[in-house]
Amino acid sequence: MAQHLLFVTGRLAEKSLRRVLGDLPQPGFTYDIAVPGVAVAALITTEMLKRRLGEVSHYDRIVLPGRCRGDVDELSAYFGAPVVRGPEELKDLPAFFGRKSRPREIEKADVLLFAEVVDAPQLDMPGLLERARHLRSEGADVIDLGCLPDTPFPQLEDAVTSLRAEGFSVSVDSLNPEELKRGIGAGADYCFSLTQKTLHLVAEHDCVPVLIAEDPRDLESLCDTIDAFRSTGRRFFADPVVDPIHYGFTASLGRYAELRRRYPDIDILMGVGNLSELTHCDSLGLNTLLMGVVSELGIRAVLTTQVSAHCRSVVREIDRIRRVMFAAREDNSSPRHLDESLLALHDRHPFPYSPEEIAESAKEVKDANFRIQVSSSGLHVYNRDGHQLAEDPYDLYPGLNVDDDAPHAFYLGLELGRAQIAWQLGKRYTQDEELDWGCVRPRRQDDKIRFAEERTTLKARRARRRR
Repeated sequence: MAQHLLFVTGRLAEKSLRRVLGDLPQPGFTYDIAVPGVAVAALITTEMLKRRLGEVSHYDRIVLPGRCRGDVDELSAYFGAPVVRGPEELKDLPAFFGRKSRPREIEKADVLLFAEVVDAPQLDMPGLLERARHLRSEGADVIDLGCLPDTPFPQLEDAVTSLRAEGFSVSVDSLNPEELKRGIGAGADYCFSLTQKTLHLVAEHDCVPVLIAEDPRDLESLCDTIDAFRSTGRRFFADPVVDPIHYGFTASLGRYAELRRRYPDIDILMGVGNLSELTHCDSLGLNTLLMGVVSELGIRAVLTTQVSAHCRSVVREIDRIRRVMFAAREDNSSPRHLDESLLALHDRHPFPYSPEEIAESAKEVKDANFRIQVSSSGLHVYNRDGHQLAEDPYDLYPGLNVDDDAPHAFYLGLELGRAQIAWQLGKRYTQDEELDWGCVRPRRQDDKIRFAEERTTLKARRARRRR
């Protein structure tokens, strides 16, 4: 007969706990969940459980959260049922019961992603279509045609119709009313950006406008524009505009929060390029932070550019981040332990083996094949002839004795180069496998085939060396 368990948790983790238990394949037990009136499991105490759990002796086991401070022995004696402390992280609960959990689905999103082609007037039609296809493959939902100041765009109408004919959703982005009028008339799905003075441009069209204030920092002006267009009953997005750091960035985030407070139900859009393009740091962290704001405020659309070389993967990043944030919000949790793809430069557990454990493994090797591992101390290379440890591959080369074996030397150089990068950054290294760069790594349809071929070739080379 299956055991009947009681799981105790805090309010914030209840939804996640239900999902993890619901996803548990063939759990082998039935269960109930108790929430003893606290938000966070770490605040649950022994006396609180005694007062609030009630009659629980009919349960075969009571499972407390790993961070709960309750005394399990005292509680077991008090309730007349075994009380155990589970793992600290919910994701480890399946392993606690000897089960493997199904991977968390990170596919759904509720944020529309606009990707701007900032130099659209300077591209011919084949070049524009190629750029649009690339952005769509990176995750963009809408191709935004960026118009340039004082730059003619004679092919604007053709650009809109050609993109739409190929199945793209299209927006036109300009502060020139005449260009907006032309793009809207050609059938654009969205337009950036209308003020109270230019609302008439969409009066006779289905184009969805993005509304801004005459002065982006004037929230009252934006609210007036919203109220004027809202009375039509048509869909729109409102954009309080993100300013660059040291040019009003913090205040601009405050405008988004205030706009959401005033209008709980409207669709809001955030353009993130002013932060990612104008801040010379890795864009993934910045975008993750901004998408956290987007998730908390219920912002429904994001516009991004990827002009600067350091921003070349932002569409791909935001596409992944919006899905991770959606999953975290659905679980009522922080965006952690759901997915590793936002860890591009580091890993949570980069060095699975200690130097001592690797040294013990090295003693057992009886053949000439080199094994390469990475620990917190550096790069380890070993075979039956010995074990070397260094921080720099150059220091290892003299002891490898591969001067007369160019293919082998090339292979070791490749692997030690990867190992050094992994050690320097704090990433997981596995011999014969590429480093995992998370969501910043380009998407290519043939990746799986190519990597399979690479691994097959490497294995064949190593087999030849053994012979």
